[in-house]
Amino acid sequence: MTKLTVATLQLAFSDDIDANIAEVTKLVREAAKQGAKVVLPPELFEGHYFCQVEDEGLFARARPTADHKAVKAMQALAAELKIHIPTSFFEADGPHHYNSLAMIDPDGKIMGVYRKSHIPDGPGYEEKFYFRPGNTGFKTWAAQGTTLGVGICWDQWYPETARAMMLMGAEILFYPTAIGNEPHDPDLDTSRLWRRAMIGHAVSNVVPVVAANRIGTENGQTFYGHSFICDERGDMLAEFGKDETGVLVATLDIDLAKRHRAAFGFFRDRRPELYGRLTQDI
Repeated sequence: MTKLTVATLQLAFSDDIDANIAEVTKLVREAAKQGAKVVLPPELFEGHYFCQVEDEGLFARARPTADHKAVKAMQALAAELKIHIPTSFFEADGPHHYNSLAMIDPDGKIMGVYRKSHIPDGPGYEEKFYFRPGNTGFKTWAAQGTTLGVGICWDQWYPETARAMMLMGAEILFYPTAIGNEPHDPDLDTSRLWRRAMIGHAVSNVVPVVAANRIGTENGQTFYGHSFICDERGDMLAEFGKDETGVLVATLDIDLAKRHRAAFGFFRDRRPELYGRLTQDI
């Protein structure tokens, strides 16, 4: 049986990259001590979620992958602990900027970079000002005897993202995020929608899902946590509420999920010849 222990982190962040790296490092060590071989920090953990406003001065935070302080720190940590760390960061590539993720392996090497495909734009989440739509396509990585797929935050709302990664061989889906209250509508609590969307991906693809979110209040915007790990049935294996700081760890049975996926027949019964409408603009 192929089993893999994974972890997700939940914590609040300051706007000090060194302090944030230290806090993430502490939790990654705790997760590794509990046996986790893949540890997922939240999206853009290098600082406050800066996309609340449009400020040209904030582009100075972006760095090339190989020079980014958070990426380099996670490379050293992954090599020390012999684990994989999917690491979200603000990437500069010449004149272009991306919301990116480096998949770091147990040797501390970068297996590849995924650039967020779906870029939101709305009150409190004005990412289109900062990020180009990703040009990498969706990505999966062979790791720890299985295949990992990673989407970034807004990607998690799209069933196409999950299905594409599954068709590329993913056997676990990971989603680092930064999401909280909606400034334009104080009565709108998307935390339950956020979880239901990803649980839906688990059920309709028969695959475990791992999600990380931040907590705390940053410049008046409160992030709601609710990080979780669910199995291929969508049943919760570990979950946080809106305030907890810490590590969630669960052991996933990859072979059992694979058998369940085959038995459901969702991939056997696909009808791609009928799906052309999905590739057309509305």
